[in-house]
Amino acid sequence: MPEGYVGEVAGLATAVCWMVSALAFESAGRRLGSLSLNIIRLVLGLGILTGYAAITRPTALPLDASAHTWGWLTVSGLIGFVLGDYCLFRAFVEIGPRLSSLLMTSTPVWAAIIGLLVLGESMTATQLGAMSLVVSGIAWAVSERHPEDTRPRPHPKGVAFALLGSVGQAAGLILSKLGMGDYDPFAATQIRVFAGILGFAAICSFAGWWPKVFAALRDRGAMIATGVGAVFGPFLGVSLSLISVQRASNAGVAATLMSVTPVLLIPAVMLRGERVGVGGVLGTLLAVAGSALFFL
Repeated sequence: MPEGYVGEVAGLATAVCWMVSALAFESAGRRLGSLSLNIIRLVLGLGILTGYAAITRPTALPLDASAHTWGWLTVSGLIGFVLGDYCLFRAFVEIGPRLSSLLMTSTPVWAAIIGLLVLGESMTATQLGAMSLVVSGIAWAVSERHPEDTRPRPHPKGVAFALLGSVGQAAGLILSKLGMGDYDPFAATQIRVFAGILGFAAICSFAGWWPKVFAALRDRGAMIATGVGAVFGPFLGVSLSLISVQRASNAGVAATLMSVTPVLLIPAVMLRGERVGVGGVLGTLLAVAGSALFFL
């Protein structure tokens, strides 16, 4: 492979990894429930990240992080994982991975708005135009309906969960930016995952959910799907995204390539029988194009 294309290939590989993890987590979520799935996959992800850190860093745990870094990344993990990912995985179950991932393309929109409110960042005319494209593409794809199609429209609850997941992930990104600085991103992810595990553990304790979590561990098929999602999501997906940002010709190219996950999901869900019309395809492409404009 030519050296100059390592970052670009990594960007596309990231999109493929996130497609696989979305399908895997949807399958596991239908059997385990979103709460059980989230805490199990975070524990698995933490184990993988810790093993990787033990090989690549002086310390397997992020003990070298400052109190400032721990504070902001902990809040980021609670919002990004506990709020964002819980809602996203509920959306996977309610409306499927394709529409959920499509709605998640609104994350740059929310990140721009939160960055404006929290960090005082400004929005350019291009970014405002990009917001319009994302919203229009999502609305087009979600509202698509064929006269002969007897299935109900996507349930509003599922759409709301996906949008809340997008807001949570956007807020998590902004808070990560505040806390991470030049700290190692893999160790920073460990801190966020620690916080996510503690948050879900508190919810499981309050809701008396632990018996269901332990029962979920005995579901071999669901655990295999969760393990696949943990490998392709928190570990490989994050790792390849960092390589892409580092090695691609510019960050905009990397972000654009990584944002094509909803497009890749179209043939994947069609192979298993989900109907996707022209409006769904064009709306998805429009939303992805709008998302890409935020980084160009």
